[in-house]
Amino acid sequence: MDKPMRQHPLPTVSDASGATTQSLHRARQALKKVPEVTVFFWILKLLTTAFGESSADYLFQVFGLKPLIALAIGTIGLIVALILQLTARRYIAWIYWFAVAMVAVFGTMAADVAHVGLGVPYQASTMFFVTVLAVIFVTWYVSEKTLSIHSISTRRRELFYWGAVMATFALGTAAGDLTAKTLGWGYFSSTLLFLAVIAVPALGYWKMGLNGILAFWFAYIVTRPLGASFADWMGKATLSGLGLGDKWVSLALALAAIGFVWYLTVTRKDMQDE
Repeated sequence: MDKPMRQHPLPTVSDASGATTQSLHRARQALKKVPEVTVFFWILKLLTTAFGESSADYLFQVFGLKPLIALAIGTIGLIVALILQLTARRYIAWIYWFAVAMVAVFGTMAADVAHVGLGVPYQASTMFFVTVLAVIFVTWYVSEKTLSIHSISTRRRELFYWGAVMATFALGTAAGDLTAKTLGWGYFSSTLLFLAVIAVPALGYWKMGLNGILAFWFAYIVTRPLGASFADWMGKATLSGLGLGDKWVSLALALAAIGFVWYLTVTRKDMQDE
């Protein structure tokens, strides 16, 4: 005798809707190319920022009278890192933070070449990079109606994001050198200054209801001169620096950053909505 055919209930409207919602959620997750903003994000932001400053300065020291070689190395590293990041189908911790580190190196070089190579004063380069960043933000907002890091789910938004990141790194280098060198405050005082400034968006967000997007970008911009000033204070022997050497400072920062990236890769604590 034939066995009775098993009955499979047809999906209800709510079932189909739930499946569709889950599919859309997975699709959006696959498109997200940036990490969740947690304490680990800010730790790695500061580490890569400081690494970019010290390693770029070390490369310029190594090649001495041939700074174009150092600049070429930084440019190639940036191109490779951005190709990896832009072609990745989702957020991958080591690729993302490698890109941030290379942007940090190149941003330092861009600001230093403008000052040392072209003779542009730090006041002028700081204002120039402020203008560039403002233009990027305005264009981004007009085009996408948001500047939220949580909305980086299209190629256009990703390009706007990395353009803004590059501008913030160049701006931070120029601003840090402006306070430490041009104004003569030294690296330690500059570090304390930017440490105090970065408390503004943190307290504003947690205690006074400051807009989250504004607080994020405020803090993101200030972490650059903070990290750069700290790296210079550790590595340089002048302007109140400890004189540990850019080589050793950049190596220590790189190892620390690699350790955190490995931790995030294993734990996935930086994955959005997970």
